[in-house]
Amino acid sequence: MNICIYGASSAELEQIYYEKTEELGKMMAKRGHGLVFGGGATGMMGAAARGVDSEDGYILGIAPRFFDKPGVLYENCSEFIFTETMRERKKLLEERSDATIVTPGGIGTYEEFFEILTLKSLHRLDRPIVLYNINGYYDGMKALLQHTADEKFMDASNMELCAFMDDPEQILAYIENCK
Repeated sequence: MNICIYGASSAELEQIYYEKTEELGKMMAKRGHGLVFGGGATGMMGAAARGVDSEDGYILGIAPRFFDKPGVLYENCSEFIFTETMRERKKLLEERSDATIVTPGGIGTYEEFFEILTLKSLHRLDRPIVLYNINGYYDGMKALLQHTADEKFMDASNMELCAFMDDPEQILAYIENCK
């Protein structure tokens, strides 16, 4: 199974975020899963790729051509696809993967998460979506979504469209067992 990972590109995060995401990447490769990601060499994207790479797993990077600058893209991808726009990138990330894991990130990661969650809520795709809640990073997001449901801005059943987990083993078991 190919798993898309969204996440920050920042190289200025607490070390725990990189370590836990690299651990997830290693486990993915050991269990035979490939990585589909935005192609970044740094941040959570780079950590996931390093983890998969350390176990000789499959890595598909997808990035707009304007990111093709020294030090920006992960160089050890099994395959790399360049797009012209960010929208094309997101479409390919979705099409070339079977599940989504959202690691900690900023506005770009939030935008990717909300788009994939919206598509699932509209029955435009059916895939497991997990927010990797390292250090409780997504506790606020979970509370916001619950508040949104409580205030009737979304159906409460939408809370079941994604999972919040902090253990890589649990995340992969959830994805592998989703129907």
